[in-house]
Amino acid sequence: MNPDRLIRRIKTHPDYPHAGMILTHVGVVRGVSRDGRPVRGIDISVDRNRIAPIVSEMKERSGIIEILVEITDRPSLAVGDDIMVVVVAGDVRENVLAVMADTIDAIKQTVTRKTEHFA
Repeated sequence: MNPDRLIRRIKTHPDYPHAGMILTHVGVVRGVSRDGRPVRGIDISVDRNRIAPIVSEMKERSGIIEILVEITDRPSLAVGDDIMVVVVAGDVRENVLAVMADTIDAIKQTVTRKTEHFA
C-alpha cells in the first residue's frame, strides 16, 4: 500500500483539473483499544467484493472525481501496521471530507472485520 502511488494515479485522471483537494487516509493498528486496553495486534478479514459498490456509490456524490482504496492482504497485523489507504479527490473541501468519512465508515461496517488481541 502506497499513498503516494495512489495520489500519482489520481493526478492522471482526465477530470483532475477540476480537483481542489486530494485527501488521504492511512488506517493503522492502534496500540490501545477504544476502551483503553493495550493492544498487541489484530486479525483482519476483508470482503473485497464489497469495496467496488461502496466506491461506485460514493463517486456519484457531488464534486467527487476519484476514490481509490487499498486494504492489506495480511490477515494478522501488529501495532503500527497499515490496514488500509483511502484517497479521495474532489472539487471542494466540504464534498471531499464528507465522502472520505462516509467511505471509511462504509468500509469498516461492511468490508472489514477485525479482532483485537490484547496485551
